[in-house]
Amino acid sequence: MLSLTDFDFELPPELIAQTPPASRGASRLLHLDAASRLHDRQFIDLPRLLNPNDLLVFNDTRVIKARLTGQKSTGGKVEVLVERVVAHDRVWAHVRASKSPGPGTRLRLADAFDATVMGRQGELFDLQFPSDALALLEAHGATPLPPYITHAPSSDDDDRYQTVYAQAPGAVAAPTAGLHFDQAMLQRLADAGIQHAFVTLHVGAGTFQPVRTDNLADHVMHAERYTVPPATQAAIVDTRARGGRVIAVGTTSMRALESSVRPDLDAPATGPTPTLPAPVSRTAPPAFHHPQGDTRLFIAPGYRIALVDALVTNFHLPQSTLLMLVSALAGTLPIKQAYAHAIAARYRFFSYGDAMFIESPKT
Repeated sequence: MLSLTDFDFELPPELIAQTPPASRGASRLLHLDAASRLHDRQFIDLPRLLNPNDLLVFNDTRVIKARLTGQKSTGGKVEVLVERVVAHDRVWAHVRASKSPGPGTRLRLADAFDATVMGRQGELFDLQFPSDALALLEAHGATPLPPYITHAPSSDDDDRYQTVYAQAPGAVAAPTAGLHFDQAMLQRLADAGIQHAFVTLHVGAGTFQPVRTDNLADHVMHAERYTVPPATQAAIVDTRARGGRVIAVGTTSMRALESSVRPDLDAPATGPTPTLPAPVSRTAPPAFHHPQGDTRLFIAPGYRIALVDALVTNFHLPQSTLLMLVSALAGTLPIKQAYAHAIAARYRFFSYGDAMFIESPKT
């Protein structure tokens, strides 16, 4: 049985990308093919690795300026990271303060507006804003860069930590595989006859949280909202009928897609379930039991992948659920070998880093 230590590795700190490449699409691409062979490529090579019958599925979530600083009415400093906008003027947020603020506490944020603590939602604080929450965040918040990026966000980050096709505001972390795509690449793919579709999954701050239990079955995922719209469902059915591959752009797209076809998504999800029957036959048209909702789906080795045939992704943190997800797709040993190669070849890691194209050995 796999444990947390199976997903650990030593990463030289200098390989953690602190800034994006000079232009979108200028990254390297490590290709792990269906025979578990490794190929060093450039991201601009991606179109020739795809077939006209293939379908790329992008996550069109938009990163909101979710980070705010301020002070309590008593003068104590607070840091707020909005996790979810739940209503026009209500958010659930992480709040850091010397003393946890109780219900009724007023927080002066960005020296611009007051938010009121209404209560708690588990680890999150329920905050009421004085007006439209998204508008206030856009005007006064900061881009929530990941904790391993050490500089303060700039206007360059406001642009580059956002995909060019972002539409639906609600994420507090970027679907980083999509950061490599520029309009020129999207046009090249379209010219090659490669189809595309969109899902929405609002990435939460929990994506950066390491797994803290050695027994993976004890880990509980953070919840994230997602939607797989009817047009995307139809495109997937059509792709399968043509014999094409469903290729997720990013782990968030993959989680949304896999969640949508799970008939038991409402059941408690406390870890990977190696004995779970595949919810969808890979030869029959897929049935979308849960096209939208909240998902805590934990994809790790032993999970039977139902829908996704290949994945465009970045390199992920040690001991993270994202590293476990890519290992479920490609196999634990091939991913270990790929990461060892990437470190030796000095690939750049994490959100602003280089990319991988992973083909499932099932395809």
